[in-house]
Amino acid sequence: MAHKASPGKSSWKIGKEYHIDDDMGFALRDPLEELPHPYDAWISIAKNLPALIQNGELRAEVEKLPMLSIDDLEGHKSQRLAHLVLGYITMAYVWNRGDGDVCKVLPSNIAVPYCKLSEKLGLPPILVYADCVLANWKKKDPHGPMTYENMDILFSFPGGDCSKGFFLVSLLVEIAAASAIKVIPTILNAVQDQEQDTLQKALLDVTSCLHEALEVFHQIHEYVDPDLFFNVLRIYLSGWKGNPQLPEGLLYEGVWDTPKKFAGGSAAQSSIFQCFDVLLGVEQSAGAASAAAFLQEMRTYMPPAHQNFLHSLESGPSVREFVRSKGDASLQKTYNECVKAMVSLRSYHLQIVTKYILIPAHQQSKKNQTSEEPSDLENKGTGGTDLMKFLKSVRGTTEEALLKEG
Repeated sequence: MAHKASPGKSSWKIGKEYHIDDDMGFALRDPLEELPHPYDAWISIAKNLPALIQNGELRAEVEKLPMLSIDDLEGHKSQRLAHLVLGYITMAYVWNRGDGDVCKVLPSNIAVPYCKLSEKLGLPPILVYADCVLANWKKKDPHGPMTYENMDILFSFPGGDCSKGFFLVSLLVEIAAASAIKVIPTILNAVQDQEQDTLQKALLDVTSCLHEALEVFHQIHEYVDPDLFFNVLRIYLSGWKGNPQLPEGLLYEGVWDTPKKFAGGSAAQSSIFQCFDVLLGVEQSAGAASAAAFLQEMRTYMPPAHQNFLHSLESGPSVREFVRSKGDASLQKTYNECVKAMVSLRSYHLQIVTKYILIPAHQQSKKNQTSEEPSDLENKGTGGTDLMKFLKSVRGTTEEALLKEG
């Protein structure tokens, strides 16, 4: 991230190589919606997933697809669209109607191009957050605003508008945080140049953006139904790592001789939270070992350009140490407000998980008249973690970054 400004001194700026957009942040600007022939056959299935699943035709249609080479998929946006589409098809093929009829083998006509494309993009061959949230959107009116009302997703799973609500609200949170990402070079330069006033103003900007992201997050209640999320969409976002329905993982026919395990899409795959953890000196590695390991693993599910950005931040000057060393009460208070904004986002995420996963899981257990406690699977996130334990650990570690005032 550092680029030489003058002899002996480097100035921080966000280079093009990190694929971070001024307005969109980590999200892909203006994703493509169509692929040229013969890849349009993939698009056709992905666009009709809910109907194909409902009619029991999905697997047969997928098995009819020809084996395609990815050599003619040129350009980053085409490749990202293809990864999104193959991810949707794979999830639908594996989970089908979501009623326990699970397929343990992904046929080679999908597995081979999917794995080759994944290798090219540096992503795993499973639907990731960078696919279904960051590259799965369009504007209805191209000249209109970036608002929920003027946006739609490119592809849906069964569950009506649940996919749209969940993915678009997540995207809008990303966009709200984009303004804070823009401020990061100002913060690092201010620390490097010992400019307290500049740093304080920039930290206020970040706090304001994080508060805005939290406000946007509230829209989830309006657009996502807890019952549909828990009983339908969550199934299609589930992976095959730590999942008792696929204990060995998924066999990618024609690619590997043994099944492979990959985690499902998860908010932990968003670069936003990890980005501000690094910036503010929140040391998640000091928290519960399992939570820290999971966060590190989730980085490998992010686009390599975004992983590299996080690495570059880690090699930058420490904002927290600078603020602590100055002993300035006003600066310390501003820094703490920024950390508290991160804590608030994480607390809210806990509330969402309670409403959308824990409560429906308890209700389902009662309905099934099983044991009093929901199964481990129901309490797990789509990424395969013990959700509440993980989120509370991460929030606790964030709170520990607060500097003692006075």
